[in-house]
Amino acid sequence: MNGEFNAAVHALVCMSHKGSLLSSEALAANICTNPARVRKIMAKLKSAGVVTSKEGPEGGYSAALPADKITLALVAQAVDARFITPGWHSGDVDMKCLIASGMAGLLDEVYGRMDALSQGYLANITIADLEGRIFGQAAE
Repeated sequence: MNGEFNAAVHALVCMSHKGSLLSSEALAANICTNPARVRKIMAKLKSAGVVTSKEGPEGGYSAALPADKITLALVAQAVDARFITPGWHSGDVDMKCLIASGMAGLLDEVYGRMDALSQGYLANITIADLEGRIFGQAAE
């Protein structure tokens, strides 16, 4: 799982619900992380056109799109999240044994396809859906 993805989704639901500019400090307090981490994540979301920002003492972040248009797949893409990745590769590509030299590549392909399926699933869930579930509203 990707921590940046979790924090980004949390921040977007919070911004959607509050409906106003939120500082990195306010977001960090709600997410239970530090403001520097929030700013790093918000920079990625801003580059992807998901959030806007205003600088200065009265500044902060807000969603650039309606909550029902921000899919979790869009968020994942913005923060370059991968959900299924190998933590370790068996074998060695330089070994003469075909199993030892080929297994890592084959499993990388399997993991890549599984990750693509995850991304497809996330394309059907929006920030508005999550906000509605938190506050007991049925998704439209």
